[in-house]
Amino acid sequence: MRAIDIIRKKRDGEELTSAEIDFFVRGSHSDAEWAPYQLSVLLMAVFLRGMTTREIAHLTHAMADSGKRLDLSDIPGPKVDKHSTGGVGDKTSLILGPLAAACGVVVPMISGRGLGHSGGTLDKLESIPGFRVGLSESEFRTALRNVKLGMIGQTQDIAPADKALYALRDVTSTVESIPLITASILSKKLAEGISGLVMDVKCGRGAFMKTREDARALADSLVRVGTANGLKMTALLTAMDAPLGRCVGNSLEVLESIEVLKGTSTSKDLTDLSVLLAARMVKLAGLASDDQDAEVRVRNALTSGAGLEVFRNCIEQQGGDPHVIDDPTRLPMATRSTQVRTDRTGFIDQIDAELVGIAAMRLGAGRNRAEDTIDHAVGIVICVKPGEKIRSGESLFEVRFNDEAKLAAATDLLQRAYTISESPPTEQRLILEEIA
Repeated sequence: MRAIDIIRKKRDGEELTSAEIDFFVRGSHSDAEWAPYQLSVLLMAVFLRGMTTREIAHLTHAMADSGKRLDLSDIPGPKVDKHSTGGVGDKTSLILGPLAAACGVVVPMISGRGLGHSGGTLDKLESIPGFRVGLSESEFRTALRNVKLGMIGQTQDIAPADKALYALRDVTSTVESIPLITASILSKKLAEGISGLVMDVKCGRGAFMKTREDARALADSLVRVGTANGLKMTALLTAMDAPLGRCVGNSLEVLESIEVLKGTSTSKDLTDLSVLLAARMVKLAGLASDDQDAEVRVRNALTSGAGLEVFRNCIEQQGGDPHVIDDPTRLPMATRSTQVRTDRTGFIDQIDAELVGIAAMRLGAGRNRAEDTIDHAVGIVICVKPGEKIRSGESLFEVRFNDEAKLAAATDLLQRAYTISESPPTEQRLILEEIA
């Protein structure tokens, strides 16, 4: 078997065999028979020619098998996770993980870091003083056994082929390939040892997938390929034209998540989506008879404070300061703040999630490159959400910052991130559709 023959075959639009895909995956991280430029060329051939469901399913399986697969069968309870394709202000993992765990689901969550305008769960968690996302397998198992929730980063032995191939995709402009996105996401999830997965596929200005058509195609691919690999799957298409919730920035998003779990948040969109996703996890876990029963159970975990206590215990279990739950001043706080105001009166029509995300990144809350250092304390508070009324002179955004040199670029983006209309806009749906 030769790399050049597999490249030619995919270049010509033919379907690769399982053996050929295995050879490619081995070559991505451990086989000297593939040069980096040959791997790059095959990635481009996949980008241009696509893959069948069978090919993607086997690619996913092979990438998961490139490293260690966790066997969590010794830990009692159904194992279900959730994954989001990324957005602005999307801190649902910090809310739904504790809620699902409070309902009896074991949640082994392997998350990522933020890049560009999209935030990362690990960065948010690391804004909690002492919180460790780099647990050993033994520590991860202990967390799942004690708390039913573990939130960690991808380890060196989890799907190493995915790490190698993603690095090449990033520099060859093949990141957007649906077959490659599907295999990348699901290979890591298969390695978690879960039986079910809820996908939150974002769609809109602040999302990776800008159009509903592209988001639907990705969701459909994820469900088909996940099912082919033995996972119980459901995918929600959710709107990401405006930021989710009212906070963008790491410690601010932790604080907002705590407020949701306490029942004191005014972010109805964030609360409703977190509850819905957690309910789908409970249903996939077989712990509820139907969607309505699952949502009732999750709402009860929210109103009773059971979800909040799981989050407190998770923080303590992973070395963090559990007192941030009751004293948010223990979280990193920016030293300065300023207001971005409007000179018009009317109703907020739109808030561009991508521009807000880029503004937060310019403040230091995100990174342009994987090796960049972030500032956990800085971010943006959205004072007025789409559909709400605002008067001339009132605040649109509160900007929390530490470095004045970074402020001008961020505020300029925020001044361009909103539109105001004279009458209330049509209410935008948060849940666009569900694919199962």
